Amino acid sequence: MPNICFYFQVHQPRRVKKYPIFNIGKDHDYFNDNSESKLNNEKIFKKVSEKCYLPANKVMLDLLKKHPDFKISYSLSGIFLEQAEEYAPEVLESFYKLVETGQVELLSETYYHSLASLYLPDEFKSQVQLHKNIIKRLFGVEPEVFRNTELIYNNDIAKMAEEMGFSGILTEGVDDILSWRSPNFLYKPKGAEKIKLLLKNYKLSDDIAFRFSSRDWKEWPLTADKFASWVSEHNGNGEIINLFMDYETFGEHQWEDTGIFHFLYDLPDKIFRNKDNGFKTPSEVIKTHKAHDEIDIKRHISWADVERDLSAWRSNSMQHSALDGVYSIAEAVFKTKNDDLISDWRKLQTSDHFYYMCTKWFSDGDVHKYFNPYDSPYDAFISYMNALQDLKTRIHEA
Repeated sequence: MPNICFYFQVHQPRRVKKYPIFNIGKDHDYFNDNSESKLNNEKIFKKVSEKCYLPANKVMLDLLKKHPDFKISYSLSGIFLEQAEEYAPEVLESFYKLVETGQVELLSETYYHSLASLYLPDEFKSQVQLHKNIIKRLFGVEPEVFRNTELIYNNDIAKMAEEMGFSGILTEGVDDILSWRSPNFLYKPKGAEKIKLLLKNYKLSDDIAFRFSSRDWKEWPLTADKFASWVSEHNGNGEIINLFMDYETFGEHQWEDTGIFHFLYDLPDKIFRNKDNGFKTPSEVIKTHKAHDEIDIKRHISWADVERDLSAWRSNSMQHSALDGVYSIAEAVFKTKNDDLISDWRKLQTSDHFYYMCTKWFSDGDVHKYFNPYDSPYDAFISYMNALQDLKTRIHEA
């Protein structure tokens, strides 16, 4: 009896505007580009809201009302929620309505969608608490399950999540780590006492997120009937099908004219035709299933690219310089006791900044090109480092 665990990441960064060297010492606003460029965060947020968030949430609300046993889960980054409050309160209202059904679970993550878990454990824990606070303030709930930025994970991160009181953590189902095991069961992290591990079924997730509109794919067109039959094939050899993906899959990465919204609307009906199938939230999975084995993951993994490692953010000298630069000034930042400085420093930790600097132009290079609003990774690096240098001057003055 496989239950589908639908999880969606909802995130929009505050992109660094084009910030030339002569702005240093004069312009302390790194994120607000008021031009019509690709770096106008308000313009981007409103565009994605119209293409994805509002229509996708409308479909989801209809499905939740139509099917009392349909369940979904989201992780809404703190900086996404900030921008929703600022630029599109109707988007925030649409998420309220989903949560009010009682069929939606909100997960925890780092407020700034950062890589702090790799550099500063205390800062990592602080950002997780900040995210808990905003979820409590806006939605009145306290997350029980954790997902780290980009599903970055190893044994140590699982232990930190357990120490923070989470009952579960999500990550990628990496083939060489799983070996003979299936991602379609619940697991226990190595060294953990209580926390459980949910692993993404990347094959079925990516069929929707990446391959849905590809006419070169042998399974195109993907229908809800076909996908439901693939889920049913796991009866007897799987208990959960973890479908994890960016929410922007619906309408932004896969445009409306591909039929993605029709697919989404039809899918629960087709899944429920088989009485052995169902839907569960991550916390329901943890409460109703036992861990089948212990998984030992020493190296860092993620859900990014074909390598599923950290190379999307840490594969070249630019990325390392930027990351070392921003995390090395933590002590100096906090000594200022200046809330604006601390906030800007944290916004500069968002993982997207370093993703835009990626120069991996082989198997998945097109993915990095698609998501990069800069003319090149080098332009992203220059603007970022100039903004960081200005931040350092402000720290020195403070």
